[in-house]
Amino acid sequence: MISIWPDSLLLAAIYGAMESASVAFFGPIIGRWVDRLTYVKVLQLWLVTQNLSFVIAGGAVMALLVFSSLKFTNFVAFIFLVILTNISGAVGVLSTLAGTILIEREWVVVISEGHPPGLLTRINSIIRRIDLTCKLGAPVITGFIISFVSLKASAMALAIWITISVWVEYWLFMSVYNGIPALGERSLRRISEVSPNDVEVDTSASQETSNLLSNDGSESSATTGKNSVTKIIEWLSKVSYVDAWIVYLQQDVVLPGVALALLYFTVLSFGTLMTATLEWEGVPVFVIGIARGISALIGIAATVVYPMLQSRISTLRTGLWSVWSQWIWLLVCVASIWVQNSQLSAYTLMGGVAASRLGLWMFDLSVIQQMQDHVPESDRCVVGGVQNSLQSTLDLMAYVMGIIISNPKDFWKLNLMSFATVTLAAFLYTIYMYRIRKHLFHFEKLSSLVQCL
Repeated sequence: MISIWPDSLLLAAIYGAMESASVAFFGPIIGRWVDRLTYVKVLQLWLVTQNLSFVIAGGAVMALLVFSSLKFTNFVAFIFLVILTNISGAVGVLSTLAGTILIEREWVVVISEGHPPGLLTRINSIIRRIDLTCKLGAPVITGFIISFVSLKASAMALAIWITISVWVEYWLFMSVYNGIPALGERSLRRISEVSPNDVEVDTSASQETSNLLSNDGSESSATTGKNSVTKIIEWLSKVSYVDAWIVYLQQDVVLPGVALALLYFTVLSFGTLMTATLEWEGVPVFVIGIARGISALIGIAATVVYPMLQSRISTLRTGLWSVWSQWIWLLVCVASIWVQNSQLSAYTLMGGVAASRLGLWMFDLSVIQQMQDHVPESDRCVVGGVQNSLQSTLDLMAYVMGIIISNPKDFWKLNLMSFATVTLAAFLYTIYMYRIRKHLFHFEKLSSLVQCL
């Protein structure tokens, strides 16, 4: 996007904002939707919609790059292609969310049932490792294609890859589904349990709507007004979106979820805004790709360290050490603001962000596992949808700030705001842990260690 409209973060920020807004608004509904369909149906809709959307987005971007003068010669066509890119990207992200909820919130829990607790930890770590491995290879390859071939070739390669890979993805997922009978059994049981409730809720909601539209003329206006307000509240509580949030807020792990979501209100990641700023400062695209790859490597290391640390100090305490580890490394990013040399400042920023991924991904795994362990089966998909919605809302706020503060020269302001939010997240999780454990450190063990030294 920075290549389409140089010297401004506006298009990059709008694209990111559209993706985040779509998940923020529709995340809870996607969670409900996943909960009401069979695993196979979700899988099919997810892969087809996701890949088709990204192919369309890739085609629109390619058109913008090929006809780079559209902005001046045919502004209407330029805006149409930008809107098409944003809408396609948003639809693709929503379908990806459905797949994430299905695999990470449902399948892994079903697969690990009846096995030692350590299996769930290992499965979560392996899934995140696969995800980050893809994030390691993709930016490096894309960066080299952009730097040594062209942006157009990169967009074309993406469209071709998506078209081919969808068939491989479907075959792999169906192999897992057919190879583990428990998945098929759980899928059928979920549908049989959900369908009657849906009918009941829909009927009740319809009745409430009808009641709201008709009032008994014999009642006084005051009583009618009071009853109407009560009915509106009751009706809203039955709406999927509101109901999903109510379910989420009733969970014991809501505070860790909020802490994790706060980490998304940041530009201190190799996302759209920071990447655009680094390009503006003159950092080559392939260097950014390598840095992003190193960041993913550190994230992969987190998936190896997490199971070892979790088995020794528990999931809860691993989360505490992880979030504060991230906070410490982000101090380097804050320090980069005062580095006078712009190139050195950019490299310092990239180094701090990359190093902080160790704590970030361990904290992510810790919170996800706490949700898997403590959220009831009937609420799992809904809570997953709301959690992603909350994360995207905070991510959206970061992009909104990018739109407001769109001059790359002012990126330092976004840097400080991001660091403050991570600090808040660390304190929230610390408060949660203290409420659960009634302490943060084993001071008797620390004193014994000091005596030994």
